Amino acid sequence: MVFVEGDKKCHHAVTVTPLSDSQESLPHPNLEAAPAPAVVGDDVDYPDGGALAWRQVVACHFVNAMACGYGAAFGIYQLYYSESLKLPSAQISWIGSVQVFLNNVTCTAAGRLADAGYARETVLGGSFIALLGTFMTSLATEYWQIFLAQGVCTGIGLGLMFMPTVTIVTSYFNKKRALAMSLSSAGTGTGSIIFPATVQYLIPKIGFPWAVRCAGFVALFLVVLMNLLLKPRMLPRKAGALVDWAAFKEPPYVIFAAGTFMVYWALYFGFFYVNTYAIAVASFTPTSAVSLLLIMNAVSIPARPVVGYLADNCLGPINTFILASMSLAIAFFSWIAINTHSTMYAFAILFGVTNSAAQGAMGGALASLTKDPSKMGTRFGMCCTILGFATVAGPPTAGAIIDFSGGYLWAQVWAGLVTICGAVTLGVSRYWISGAKVKVRV
Repeated sequence: MVFVEGDKKCHHAVTVTPLSDSQESLPHPNLEAAPAPAVVGDDVDYPDGGALAWRQVVACHFVNAMACGYGAAFGIYQLYYSESLKLPSAQISWIGSVQVFLNNVTCTAAGRLADAGYARETVLGGSFIALLGTFMTSLATEYWQIFLAQGVCTGIGLGLMFMPTVTIVTSYFNKKRALAMSLSSAGTGTGSIIFPATVQYLIPKIGFPWAVRCAGFVALFLVVLMNLLLKPRMLPRKAGALVDWAAFKEPPYVIFAAGTFMVYWALYFGFFYVNTYAIAVASFTPTSAVSLLLIMNAVSIPARPVVGYLADNCLGPINTFILASMSLAIAFFSWIAINTHSTMYAFAILFGVTNSAAQGAMGGALASLTKDPSKMGTRFGMCCTILGFATVAGPPTAGAIIDFSGGYLWAQVWAGLVTICGAVTLGVSRYWISGAKVKVRV
């Protein structure tokens, strides 16, 4: 495979083994779903456009609306559970954190299944489990019931849905990969507007159980569309372990995973606590505080494609991720000075843009570290599993700091510091790839 960057060509060999007669007779799942990639010598032909390719971006957009948007909307549930269950913030945060954690750690298995040719089956199974968890949440009345339904069941389902679609999109795009993945990840903003708005504004009218069920019906609509649109393209990689241990011998990959871990440790803090902060510090009402979360997620929709364009055409994916992480750290530190309605709205815009930029840039940056497309799902899933431990610890850590200190200041300082550390670590990964050269697209 040949990747061209400026005047330089980097050659990465991809071994293509012809099928034997006996192997050709075996059924291969999803082989007829879309035209297989043309392989000429060491080159893999990526469409980089066309109706079928962009349909996969739309499908992945819907998946992100579910898999990531639902988790980003947990601030609504955090507020409702705090008022109805009368439990500490840190304890309630475990519900959303476990959901995001299982969403991520399931990605290793889901990614390997996708590489083996079972992408559509995995997405369909995950869709069913996620919907089951959502509707069971509407029936739950106690903490442990909510934890199992919304945290565990929904989290596993969302993880099974998410990872295969990433591998499908990357198999259709190369030069426009970061843009395609950013457009896909913009679904996070779509979902994190639809779901919290549905739940928050229906609770006073029809009650919490039916509000959650209505959100479940919206999810059902998205699930049907995404499963109809998905068309896997890569030939199945039957052989191979669940984990690509060779990746951990690549310093850029390992250092990148460590840096991303630190960024994601604080990433969901703002989404989980912006509502409670606005009520406690800036004198918002519970209803008006919801608008902050909606603004955060609304601005993320146009921000992500811009980030993808910059990564593809100007900066490079890893450079973009580093800059986005630094800007997110600045947003966390600026939060310390926010205490009025007007500044809260300004912060919501700033945090929404920087947070979505970091999330949107991560996918393209990670994909650039994987040169063999047949291992994309496995290696992507491995990194997401590592991130799962960051996301499960982040909001409860912030909640514990808030409960212990009696305020938000030290939690905001913690979030800013760990994000800066993450950006610096990502810079080390970049240095390992390109050296000390500054004006290099990486």
